[in-house]
Amino acid sequence: MTHPPRREASIAHVDLDAMFAAVEQRDKVSLRGRPVIVGGVAGRGVVATASYEARRYGARSAMPMAEARRRCPPGTAFLAPRFAAYRRTSEVVMALLGEVSPLVEQVSIDEAYVDLAAAGRHDLSVPGVTALAERVRAEIAAATGGVTASIGVGTSKLVAKIGSDLHKPDGLTVAAPGDEQALLHPLPVTRLPGVGPATAERLRRSGVHTIGALARVELSDLIDWFGQAHGAGLHRLARADDDRPVVGEREAKSVSAEETFDVDLTDQARLHTEIDQLAARVGGRLRAGGLSARTITIKVRHHDFTTITRSATRAQPTDDPRLVAQFARRLLTEVDTSAGVRLLGVGVSTLADFVQDDLFGAPAEPSPPDPLPATAPSPPPPPSPPQPAAGGDWRPGQDVRHDDHGPGWVWGSGRGRVTVRFEGPATPPGPVRTFDAEDPALHPTDPPDWTAPAP
Repeated sequence: MTHPPRREASIAHVDLDAMFAAVEQRDKVSLRGRPVIVGGVAGRGVVATASYEARRYGARSAMPMAEARRRCPPGTAFLAPRFAAYRRTSEVVMALLGEVSPLVEQVSIDEAYVDLAAAGRHDLSVPGVTALAERVRAEIAAATGGVTASIGVGTSKLVAKIGSDLHKPDGLTVAAPGDEQALLHPLPVTRLPGVGPATAERLRRSGVHTIGALARVELSDLIDWFGQAHGAGLHRLARADDDRPVVGEREAKSVSAEETFDVDLTDQARLHTEIDQLAARVGGRLRAGGLSARTITIKVRHHDFTTITRSATRAQPTDDPRLVAQFARRLLTEVDTSAGVRLLGVGVSTLADFVQDDLFGAPAEPSPPDPLPATAPSPPPPPSPPQPAAGGDWRPGQDVRHDDHGPGWVWGSGRGRVTVRFEGPATPPGPVRTFDAEDPALHPTDPPDWTAPAP
C-alpha cells in the first residue's frame, strides 16, 4: 500500500545515545566521564554498547570484547548488561513519547518513530517541530536522570532516521520539506538502510561513494547489479522516496526475545531455565501491548553459527508466559543440542488483540512431560538481574546490596572474592570493599531508582 508524500516534516526518529552505557554511567556515579563498555565480558563476548568516551579509542558495537579491551586504556569499565535497568529507562521514554503522539512505533529498546501529525495538535512548521523536538529532548534527559536522545525530523522515516544520527550525541536535525535530497546526497552510501559491506563494495568498484552519486545511477544498472528488489529499493531511497507509515505497536507481526551465551550451553536444565526467562520477557511484552499469540517459535544457534528454528501453533491465542514456555520446551526436544547452544531465542507470532486461554478454567493443551512449577495466575514480573550461582558467579556491573554497607555494584570478581563499589545515581563516588564470594550478607538486588534523592 502506498501513501501520499507528506507535506510537513512530521515524522520524528528518537534514538537514545549509547543507551546501555549511558544508563550505567547514570547509575554508577564513579563511571561518569570514563570509557564504559557493555557486553559479553567473558569468553568470546561482543560489545553491545560503547560510551562516547570509549568510542574515541575505536571501540564500537558488535566488536569482539577482546579487541575492545586492546583498544581502550586502563580504567575502562567493562560491564555485563543489566536489561532490567535498560527496560525501565526505555519504558519511561516510550511513555513520554506516547504523550507527544498517539502513534509511536518502538523499533528497539532505545529507538522509536513518532508520527507528530497523528496528534492533531502540533505546529508542523519547521520552527514548530524544531521547538517540539527540543522540548522532547529536554524532557527525556530530565525523566531518565540524564540519558540523552538524538532526534531527526523529516517527511519520511528514512530522513528522520538518518537525521537522528547526524549530530550525536544529544543532537537534533530537522529536514524541511523539499530539502531531503540536499541533506542525503553528500552522505556516504553506507548511511542508507540495506547498504552493507557487500553492497558498498560493489558500488565503490563502480565509483559510487555518496548517496548523491547513487541517485544518478540508472535504475536498469542498479537492477543489473543487485537484482530487481534490492536495486529498485536503492533507487528509491537514494532519491528520498520513502512512503512507509509509522506503525503502532498493535500492528506488530511478532514479539521475541533471545540470549547469546558466553559459553555454549549443553545442560538441558539450564536451557529450560533460559527458555522460562525468555518466555517471561515475551509474555510481559504481549501483556503490556494487550496482545496474544497463537504461534510459538524457538531459535537455536550452534557454535558454527548454523541456526535452527522450530514452530508450533496453538488452537487459541495466549499471552501466558507459562504456556509459551511449555511449547518452547517441547520444541526444544526436537533439536539436537548435544554440541552446545550459542544462542537461544523464543518468539511468538500470529498476533491477536484478545486472549481465550482459561476460558473454562483449563488450558487448551495438555502439559508437556516436564511442566513448569505451578505458579500464581498473575503475570510474572520482568526477570530480575541474574542470581549468582553456587560459588559466587558475580557479574561486573551487577546490582547488589550488602546487609551492612547498603546498595552498590560489582566492581570485579574472581578467585573466590568479589569487589563491590557502594554508590548510586544520587550519591558521591563511593568506597570499594572486597568480600568472600559466598558472603551471606551480599545479595543481588534490583537496579537503583535514579529518581530517589540521595540518602
